[in-house]
Amino acid sequence: MNANNSIKIQDQINRRVFLGGAGGGLGFAALASLIKPAGASETMGTSPLVAPHFPPQAKRIIYLFQSGAPSQMDLFDPKPQMEKCRGEDLPDSIRKGQRLTTMTSGQKSFPVAPSMFSFAQHGQSGMWFSELVPNMARHADRWCMIRSMHTEQINHDPAITFFQTGHQLAGRPSIGSWLSYGLGSDNADLPAYIVLTSYGSGRPNDQPLYDRLWGAGFLPNEHQGVRFRNTGDPVLYLADPPGVNRELRRATLDRIASINASRAAVIGDPDIAARTSQYEMAFRMQASVPEITDFSDEPKHVLESYGPDVHRHGSYAFNCLLARRLSERGVRFVQCFHMGWDHHGGLPKAIKGQVKDTDQATGALLDDLDQRGLLDETLIVWGGEFGRTIYSQGNLTENNYGRDHHPRCFTTLMAGAGVNGGLTWGETDDYSYNIVTPDQKVHVHDLNATILHLMGIDHLRLTYPYQGRDFRLTDVHGKVIHGVIS
Repeated sequence: MNANNSIKIQDQINRRVFLGGAGGGLGFAALASLIKPAGASETMGTSPLVAPHFPPQAKRIIYLFQSGAPSQMDLFDPKPQMEKCRGEDLPDSIRKGQRLTTMTSGQKSFPVAPSMFSFAQHGQSGMWFSELVPNMARHADRWCMIRSMHTEQINHDPAITFFQTGHQLAGRPSIGSWLSYGLGSDNADLPAYIVLTSYGSGRPNDQPLYDRLWGAGFLPNEHQGVRFRNTGDPVLYLADPPGVNRELRRATLDRIASINASRAAVIGDPDIAARTSQYEMAFRMQASVPEITDFSDEPKHVLESYGPDVHRHGSYAFNCLLARRLSERGVRFVQCFHMGWDHHGGLPKAIKGQVKDTDQATGALLDDLDQRGLLDETLIVWGGEFGRTIYSQGNLTENNYGRDHHPRCFTTLMAGAGVNGGLTWGETDDYSYNIVTPDQKVHVHDLNATILHLMGIDHLRLTYPYQGRDFRLTDVHGKVIHGVIS
């Protein structure tokens, strides 16, 4: 089957086919984005763009989403002067009537809780990092640290949904789905958008994640993210049943294809050809996925650089290395969700567990990409759905405190392709509570617009008609933050 025929087959797939085949083990979403013969090089899929709107600075994205909301003042935004205010009530002039969550709205006081952790400047840029993240700090001159992120959402599910889809209510396409729709896939044997998840040791039973966070919404289902499982086989039913070898499977598919071709010649239903093509792609995934998740070909020094957890399937370290392997094989968007950052109480102990999970592997990922010549064409994004309050949730003691949700200011980091490394963008007040550089505020829509821009997409022009209007990832908002772009 040549490339033109495969594209025609792709175009003929409709929603009924996807829904009809949703029970398949490999998942039709995983397969439909792959309808292209092995070895074909042109972009595939139902992309609305013949080419990007302008030359892209990034070819691919690895998005390290820290689910639960990391505490910015314990990691990236030092406020040493708060030690003088320890235990004092947060001034009304700082809070300014901010809406509180139900978890702290009943508190009689909001005592200031300075961070227990020390900070130092790193690199030629002098970027500030907490002692908790020495490996991320090694890359100070590669990171662009955005301290002036803000959002309207104050609870986890709508906040993560907002980051992923540009809307707080479920149902719209995720950012990876928009990229798949806009640019198509570069790989014949793997989805354009792959999701990896890991549990944090800081709070193992943290906020859950839902498949709709990487869903395609009203876009064609072929663009939804494909989640690799963090236990057992990464994708269900990769292995053939007992007694069925590859030769038998190949012969079975050939017979099915022959029967389908005969039937298609009689009734002319394009869905038949689409299903046949999906069977072929499932067959190829059975070979490609086990190979890509097998790290036995990785040099010892690379494995060691990610830390001992790299050998534990489904860990953050494992997923970071897997993200690199997927990226270098042409997967356009890999999103790693690491849970466990929701520290309403016992933060000092819990955050140590989280950085133990993530810091070494994050630093190793940047090193690994750089050594392979991939960092300059790969965009790395690190961050969560909102920030944390300077005041303690619950009792404040000398060595323990918790922090509630805080949407007014938090920190996101970017590195790699097109990023202005070594730059700290935006500032917060002495309490890390409000942004004091209004011209450097970065809304969630602005961040997403900037990510699309680095991939060569004008966020205003990537639209999809649905229910009488043209939708886009940034809704009717968003501006590219050119100051963070090199």
